[in-house]
Amino acid sequence: MHKELENFERNHVWDLVEPPPNCRPIGTKWVFKNKQGEDGMVVRNKARLKEEIDYEETFAPVAHLKAIRILLAFATSKGFKLQQMDVKYAFLNGFIEEEVYVRQPPGFESARFPDRSGFVMGSVDKTLFLLSRGGDTLIVQIYVDDIIFGRSSHALVSSFAEQMSREFEMSLMGELQFFLGLQSKQGLEGIFVHQAKYTRDILKKFEMGDSKPMTTPMSTNTALDADEDGKAMDQKEFQGMIGSLLYLMATRPDIQFSSSSGEAHFQLGPWYSSGSSLSLRGFSDADHAGCRIDRKSTSGTCQLLGTSLVSWSSRKQASVALSTTEAEYVAAASLYSQLLWMKATLSDFGLRFGRIPVQVDSTSAISVAKNPVLHSRTKHIDVRFHFLRDHYEKGDIDLIHVVSANQLADIFTKPLEFDAFTRLSGELGVIGWRCVDNALIKGEIESQWTGFIALLV
Repeated sequence: MHKELENFERNHVWDLVEPPPNCRPIGTKWVFKNKQGEDGMVVRNKARLKEEIDYEETFAPVAHLKAIRILLAFATSKGFKLQQMDVKYAFLNGFIEEEVYVRQPPGFESARFPDRSGFVMGSVDKTLFLLSRGGDTLIVQIYVDDIIFGRSSHALVSSFAEQMSREFEMSLMGELQFFLGLQSKQGLEGIFVHQAKYTRDILKKFEMGDSKPMTTPMSTNTALDADEDGKAMDQKEFQGMIGSLLYLMATRPDIQFSSSSGEAHFQLGPWYSSGSSLSLRGFSDADHAGCRIDRKSTSGTCQLLGTSLVSWSSRKQASVALSTTEAEYVAAASLYSQLLWMKATLSDFGLRFGRIPVQVDSTSAISVAKNPVLHSRTKHIDVRFHFLRDHYEKGDIDLIHVVSANQLADIFTKPLEFDAFTRLSGELGVIGWRCVDNALIKGEIESQWTGFIALLV
């Protein structure tokens, strides 16, 4: 607590003054947290002074998890390792235009901006900062007070770490190993990311460690209907389960084994190979009228940077599609909206793309996208989806037909048989790894395919 307030004074967060008449200062409160490492051990006790109410809207810089995966894929392709640091005492208020009065912290009565040092903020991702110097570029990604950074130039990385330590109280944590609950192992051949610790934690929390494992997330013969006569669940507990599973999908579109206690299955995750190219491509698919309740379709999409899976989605469409063609067309439009964001983000990394391949297994949906005339089959489709056709005419995308057997996004739309399921998940790069004789510390990794690889549909 003393160190937190010392850093407030050091960074000129406030001035002690008498409040004006009829002014009600904002209250404050202390928040305490034990920061844990990937082994679950407490590495530091942290104290944060927080406001009791917001004087207006306030925001902290929070990176998209897909932005973190893009950085991982880029770093491995360029052959440099990522480093990690943590701000011991976060300053999230920055500079404000309002005049705000705050009570002194209970028991203690009596940030500078990155571009000051030549950094450029990302044009789309406002948590991405880049510094170019002597033909080299340092890349920094922040998530509130957690920072990952890297470049092949050791001197530039060391200079940044020293500079941050001069400005703030920093914890230099070395190579990236444990970030936002994501565990990573960096080697000569690439980066492997998993959430084994988080998986164990949620199994323990919801008492599911002894649950029976299955070979696929859902049977192809199972239909989910509304259970109007069933016993009501604890909504808070149910929402907690769903939230935990959603965060587990940060590295695992395959979370079937979250209900199994098999150690190997906990350590499944995406593999980012150092031999991967930096070409951008996407796959889209749809399950027409798959929901038996409202007959809406499910869109499945995935985006790859070279061979590295960096983003994926499985969502029910907002409106009922009248045909398979319409459902596939809407799914392709959703895919390209995500590819546009990735294209803009990767431009900050210095990457430029021509026509981006969008792979669809519906020839009729491709024909609709290429046809500039709105006819009876498409005039009812929401106009926002027709931007797919607009970008095709501009030459931004290349619509490519892919046979259904090779449609990677098929796994995100509906339950599949075991053989198809394991084949597609393997092609998406979701694999399992094991360490031998402390080999990871030496920068070597031995791979091992696990018997079952699963994805959540």
